Amino acid sequence: MGCGRVGSTLARSLEDRNHTVSVIDSDPDSFRRLGPAFNGDKVTGYGFDQAVLEKAGIRRADAFAAVSSGDNSNIIAARVARETFGIQQVVARIYDPGRAEVYQRLGITTVATVKWTADQILRRLLPIGAEPDFRDPSGTIRVDQVPVPEKWIGHRTIHLQEQSRSRIAWIDRLGEGMLPNRESVLQEGDLLHLVMREENASQAYVVFARGPEEQ
Repeated sequence: MGCGRVGSTLARSLEDRNHTVSVIDSDPDSFRRLGPAFNGDKVTGYGFDQAVLEKAGIRRADAFAAVSSGDNSNIIAARVARETFGIQQVVARIYDPGRAEVYQRLGITTVATVKWTADQILRRLLPIGAEPDFRDPSGTIRVDQVPVPEKWIGHRTIHLQEQSRSRIAWIDRLGEGMLPNRESVLQEGDLLHLVMREENASQAYVVFARGPEEQ
């Protein structure tokens, strides 16, 4: 539900992955965002209206995304999809972070757009390591995105992991992701995705800045 910039992009992305997609929007002009190559159904109406959902094929659906511009509409539509039609994979876009947390506790997966955007900008404003890319709900584990420290270029990934007490989940190298092994060597331009315990993060960044100790 919702054929704005997010909804139209999501619909095309799903179709590119060979999924069948129906798009609902109250404004028929919004469907132009889908482009001429879109093969799915376009249904004019409100996504919280059961008749409209039926017309869009909700009974055949495996998932439902409510991504209109209105929090109330998205939540109502998500609840109808889940509680009336039994769809388990339901996601609602919510602008109000406080409300998103409430609905998350009710079992509706939410994407708090404002908070997510603010967090992304915050991570790019603050010094590297000040705020992780991800922190698990318990606050124990974090994932950090770190450009390879200059002093570590040419050294093996296993040594950085051992000395920093972190794990390299993957490396972005020359536009591609790679999984390091024990023989992998860090190269200039590498972007490391590091997993570590929150309590070890400060010391890990000391190790990155200090450089490797002799083995």
